[in-house]
Amino acid sequence: MRTVASRVRRVRSRQHAEALRAEAAAVLAPMGLRLSEAKTQVVHIDEGFDFLGWHIQRPRKRGTDRNTVHTCSKNALASIVDQVRAIAGRSKHRHLSDLPRQLNGVLRGWCAYFRHGVSAAAFGCLEEHSWHRVTRWLRKRPIRVPWASLFGCCLPGKRLAENGILLFQPRRFW
Repeated sequence: MRTVASRVRRVRSRQHAEALRAEAAAVLAPMGLRLSEAKTQVVHIDEGFDFLGWHIQRPRKRGTDRNTVHTCSKNALASIVDQVRAIAGRSKHRHLSDLPRQLNGVLRGWCAYFRHGVSAAAFGCLEEHSWHRVTRWLRKRPIRVPWASLFGCCLPGKRLAENGILLFQPRRFW
C-alpha cells in the first residue's frame, strides 16, 4: 500500500515539474531565450543528474540515516585526469621545478571548485593519479633516475619537492 502511495506522489510531482518547466519556458520566451529540449529534463533527485560538473543526487550514506547530496561528476574527474596526463606527459619541461609549477595551478583551481561537495574520494583519486604521472615523468627523463634516489631526494613522503616548490596535494586541501 505504501509503495502505491509513493508512486502516486511521484506521478503528481512529475506532472507538477513538467508544468513548471512549461511555465519557465513561457517566461523565458519574451526575453529571446528558450529551454533546450536535449539538455532540459525532469528527473527525480534519487536518480541524479549532472549540472556544471556536479553530479547532484540524494543517495543514502552507508551505515547512517544521512543523505549525501552532491559530488563531482565522472566527466569532471576524467577531464582533470586528462589535463594532468597532458601536462605530466609533455617532454618540454626542462627542469623538475617547471612541472609542479604548472600542475599546481590546474590542481588548485579544480579542487577549489569542487571542495564544497562530497569530493574526498575524488581528491584522493586525483592525488594518486598526479603523483604516479609525475614519478613516471621523472623515470622517463634521459638521466633515468633509479627509484632509490628518486625517493631519497625528490619524493620524501610521496611529496614532490624541488627548489622549495611542493606538488599540490588535493587530499589535504579538502
